[in-house]
Amino acid sequence: MLRADDQMGGAVVERYDVVVLGTGAAGLTAALAAASAGASVGLFEKADEVGGTTARSGGIIWMPGNEYAAQAGVTDNREQALAYLNSLSNGSMRQEMVEAFVDNVAPTLDWLRNETPLRLKLVPRYPDYHPEHPGGLPGGGRSLEPELFSTDGLGPWLERIVGDPRRLYVHEIPSGGGGTGVIDSEIMQERTAAAQEGLGRGLVAALLQGCLDRGIEPRTGMRAAALLEVGGRVDGVRLESASGTHQVRADKAVVIATGGFEHAPELVRDFLRGPIGHPPGVPSNTGDGLRMAMRLGARLSAMHEAWWVPVVLAQAADGMSAPALLLRERTLPGTLMVNGQGKRFTNEAANYNALGAAFHAFDVTTFSYANDPAWLVLDDTCVKKYGVFGTTPGTEAPGWLTRADTLDELAERIGVPADALAATVKRFNDGVQAGHDPDFHRGESVYDGWVGDQNHYRTPRATLGTVATGPFYATRVHPSTLGTKGGPRTTTDGQVLRVDNTVIDGLYAVGNAMAAPTGMAYGGAGGTLGPAIVFAHLAGRHAAQH
Repeated sequence: MLRADDQMGGAVVERYDVVVLGTGAAGLTAALAAASAGASVGLFEKADEVGGTTARSGGIIWMPGNEYAAQAGVTDNREQALAYLNSLSNGSMRQEMVEAFVDNVAPTLDWLRNETPLRLKLVPRYPDYHPEHPGGLPGGGRSLEPELFSTDGLGPWLERIVGDPRRLYVHEIPSGGGGTGVIDSEIMQERTAAAQEGLGRGLVAALLQGCLDRGIEPRTGMRAAALLEVGGRVDGVRLESASGTHQVRADKAVVIATGGFEHAPELVRDFLRGPIGHPPGVPSNTGDGLRMAMRLGARLSAMHEAWWVPVVLAQAADGMSAPALLLRERTLPGTLMVNGQGKRFTNEAANYNALGAAFHAFDVTTFSYANDPAWLVLDDTCVKKYGVFGTTPGTEAPGWLTRADTLDELAERIGVPADALAATVKRFNDGVQAGHDPDFHRGESVYDGWVGDQNHYRTPRATLGTVATGPFYATRVHPSTLGTKGGPRTTTDGQVLRVDNTVIDGLYAVGNAMAAPTGMAYGGAGGTLGPAIVFAHLAGRHAAQH
């Protein structure tokens, strides 16, 4: 524990009312909320680029009971939203937190519209991830996305946002309900000329522009190493950079928005309930905020949970491999997944977070995770009809996929029993011919076909198709996470709590650096960013006013 009067070998570089650590959606929102409430704000980022994993995401924000849905004629209310989230929680949510989330959707959206450059719109038709549960919406209404945002005003900061330009809406990409990701050249030229961006980078750009407009300029390459404390109150933070050690004072509060800990192997080992590999989020998410809060005696919650997702290692043109979210291909007709025993083990078309649980099944006989390793198997009809992993329909499969003329050869190449794989495929195909999946009910949920064959959406045929035409292809599927959910437990205003449930004065946590307010639940597309933005708004405002 450090005191603000300790000599740390570095000068106090600046002094603010509120210091925010992190520049993802939660950090930028907290900084804007504090500034709009009259506080001076210092904004610091560990990485050299801003935006965090948000900038790599689809930028969708899950907001139940929102005004955009009402304007589109969607019926949704507080009772429906709470019933839905509670049906997914299995007791993992604190009721006051989920009620605070739902009750503050409208005030947060009003504030975003009135106080920031961010403009939102409804994603058409996007169903909740468990739409058949009580309060679920099968026809969409809770997932919002940013309007395309002109980045002309960002100046040199545009080049310092994580990732490459993304000039798309969600409904224009495959995971958004049938889009191809390929836009008419004239439209793309217009968007490029106007410097417009959407998805996660568009979201970050709009919030960053709001910060710059208020004179809040992020300081990058500044890793938060320790909190400063005086008289039981957090008084600032010690930061480390290439130029040395710095102290920054916070007259009112420090807000931790440093992301999760998925890139910290020792924390993953100690806390997560199952294996993960190749997390696709930014590598700066190593649990810095978690470590600092633990040093002050913070009470932790949801530490075993994460925003689970399956990934594959896709090979780029330069031969380098990188994790890619496995969202679409496992849903397409003509695909299935098997474990190392050559057997199916789950509904391949389920939402990615729920799918994570299937990888956590433990075999007490072999003392190993029963479904890791796993493989996605595709037939040639699927590859040619839909295009996979970036190819266009009618073209060959990517060269990095394992290829074989027969299922027996494919089994040998991926190391699974050939007889088991053949039996699995036959049983699956028999079910497809009968129009259903008797083992895992693939295709029964409206969500299952969302990124499948849109010509048959809302029927099992959107995702069910035989695996029958050679050559056959396979790729290893890795259990992974978009980010971890565990962190310090907070009040509904984001104040960090000690193990005895008293408030650590002057310390707040938001986004993936706080204990997830929705527990194990992932309500729908944007289920991470929705609560993150609502609670960052509450925390930033509270920090500035108290």
